[in-house]
Amino acid sequence: MLLEAFYQTLLDDLNYFNVMVLMAIESSVIPLPSEIVVPPAAYMAAEGRLNMSLVALFATIGSLIGATANYVVAFYVGRPIVYKFVNSRLGHLCLLSQEKMEQAERYFDKRGAVATLLGRLIPAIRQIISVPAGLAKMHFGYFILYTAIGAGLWNIVLCFLGWYLHKLVPMNQLDAMVHQYERPIIVAILLIVALVIVYFIWQARRSPKQGEK
Repeated sequence: MLLEAFYQTLLDDLNYFNVMVLMAIESSVIPLPSEIVVPPAAYMAAEGRLNMSLVALFATIGSLIGATANYVVAFYVGRPIVYKFVNSRLGHLCLLSQEKMEQAERYFDKRGAVATLLGRLIPAIRQIISVPAGLAKMHFGYFILYTAIGAGLWNIVLCFLGWYLHKLVPMNQLDAMVHQYERPIIVAILLIVALVIVYFIWQARRSPKQGEK
């Protein structure tokens, strides 16, 4: 109840700092959906009360703070303590489970470093993908780069969604509309990212062949 009251206090007074704090929480293991933070802030930007570019920027900074905290803790404490926390009562209160963490680890193992980018776009993975990165002791520079790209992309999408919905619905209907649009947007983003990755792989394999001529 105290946590919910804290969330509500910040949500009732959305400014750039509060957006950053809430998104730092969202990117940690503490449950808080980004959909209730960024779209309302962008909605306010459409009304002229905030700047949308700054909303996206501070949301991404907050995401980096929360993700980095997860990474650093996992990097130093190791897998046994991470899973002990996941299976604890506090871990369950944070909506964590061994199944979720194992899923995130499998996702990271399968896709490698780029999982920290793609994982930011997947609801079940987004908040905890930085933990497997820390456990695998991923290079910190690459971790920050991929996390910033993934989180930034997701926050920009949420900003444009909140801005667009300002024309269609009152603020009290915003959350329901965001959830209606969320899944098709995620699918579209993942397809675009997949095409970009395929393109760069194709270019990398094509270049040596051109050099041989």
